[in-house]
Amino acid sequence: MRRYTGKKRDVRRWAALDNLRGLTLLSMIAYHACWDMVYLFGADWDWYASAAAYVWQQSICWTFILLSGFCWPLGSKPLRRGLEVFGGGLAVTAATLLFMPANRVVFGVLTLLGSCMLLMIPLERFLARLPAWAGLGGSALLFWFLRDVNRGLLGRVGLSTYLAVLPGWPYRNLFTAFLGFPPAGFFSTDYFSLAPWFFLFLTGYFANRLWRDHRRIPTGGLPIPLLGTLGRYSLPVYLLHQPAVYGLLWGLTRLNRT
Repeated sequence: MRRYTGKKRDVRRWAALDNLRGLTLLSMIAYHACWDMVYLFGADWDWYASAAAYVWQQSICWTFILLSGFCWPLGSKPLRRGLEVFGGGLAVTAATLLFMPANRVVFGVLTLLGSCMLLMIPLERFLARLPAWAGLGGSALLFWFLRDVNRGLLGRVGLSTYLAVLPGWPYRNLFTAFLGFPPAGFFSTDYFSLAPWFFLFLTGYFANRLWRDHRRIPTGGLPIPLLGTLGRYSLPVYLLHQPAVYGLLWGLTRLNRT
């Protein structure tokens, strides 16, 4: 078994990851198109508030976060990448506050991913010393335990049963909201705080470690047309898809009225 040091990075492309990221981007674009139709264009779609739609939404964000953690040891220039993604999150926040404050995005998924990438730079030396199986199990356990920390609940063990309830004092301001403790009145249409989501990112990171301990990473391969391209340029696609989708739907609704 090879010991992971955290120093070497494989910067070659793994086509399967690009394909999966591209497929998830298409799913996200479809989901956001439905969101626009319901909340901006007034479509009466009851199914969009159903449990199935929630599972759809969660499948998108879980895949993105796990993939981002899995790809962390494969990328180059981690500081630059982290700053780019974090900056993209700030751009989304600024745009929504300026043009659609009622549907603002504060601490959205790009802010989370950029924060996770930046945190990994000082933490990776410590994390590299942990056995991959222990890190994977511990990260997954912490994600489960903190899954509902935004609501002050810890360790869900049933439909409405939890191991512990947090006091109200940690839920104070925007900084605590960034950490996972949003104050009363905090609102964001896309909210991903460090707790619990950083531990899902770490689950992906340790999954990569466990894979690398047992076999060589299969780089190269065949990218699937469209999916591979979308996956390679996921950040600009993410930033541009919502204005493009909104413009397309606006045009279609205008044509439908004439």
